[in-house]
Amino acid sequence: MKRIVLFLATNLAVMLVLSITMNLLGVGRYLTANGINPAQLLIFAAFIGFGGAFISLLMSKWMAKTSTGAQVIDPQAPRNPREAWLVDTVHQLADRAGIGRPEVAIYEGAPNAFATGAFRNDSLVAVSTGLLSSMTEEEVTAVLGHEVSHIANGDMVTLTLIQGVVNTFVVFLSRLVGYFIDRAILKNERGVGMGYYASVLVCEILFGVVASIIVAWFSRLREYRADAGSAHLLGGREPMIRALARLGGVEAGELPKSFQAAGITGGALGALFASHPPIEQRIEALRRLQA
Repeated sequence: MKRIVLFLATNLAVMLVLSITMNLLGVGRYLTANGINPAQLLIFAAFIGFGGAFISLLMSKWMAKTSTGAQVIDPQAPRNPREAWLVDTVHQLADRAGIGRPEVAIYEGAPNAFATGAFRNDSLVAVSTGLLSSMTEEEVTAVLGHEVSHIANGDMVTLTLIQGVVNTFVVFLSRLVGYFIDRAILKNERGVGMGYYASVLVCEILFGVVASIIVAWFSRLREYRADAGSAHLLGGREPMIRALARLGGVEAGELPKSFQAAGITGGALGALFASHPPIEQRIEALRRLQA
């Protein structure tokens, strides 16, 4: 509940800051004088920006299961010893982290794992068959600790907040630039013309690229925190270091692009757009932790 309140409060704060800034710069008066309602534009941008991110968060578990084909294990009736161990390990880690026990799932694929869910006490942890077959139990436990730490840190909600903020700026600024080009440069005085729509489309693409860089930067920061969280839950950093070293020596499984930031490893999209830091940097960060 606290995270939902934080989400709403951040939404309102962004709207307020944008509104105050517009008034201080005189933008609001200029837009109003030219037939544009800045308050309505701001509400529209926030609704689109946060609404889309929030809906995605609420649907995240369903989207994850559907996109990866993950099969949730019945904790009361696991089909084999491996499933029983997996559920028991995740539940033990969740108990140590002070969160509700997540659903546990397995999906077919190369080594990877992810955690998702809108609420700390109603989440999902899924691991691939490739991860289970290529790692020792200690290494798998470290990866599970990493994912449980994501849940305990509220990373899914925080990432949604960041995404909502940048989405709001993308929608708002794109239309603001579009209005300016249409009215001030193209001298259109009847509603909005093609210059507006073309400008909005181009600006949404350009601003969207910048937004992606911001979101990816935050995603990389949270990976370091989750690695440290796993070390804390397991009582030492060596299991997570060994797990990362193992991941660095195999070809990680690709997750759907809309869900890539949730995995234990990220795609090679370039330093600015990567959702995960390089394995070597993550290992080095763990080694710098106090023993």
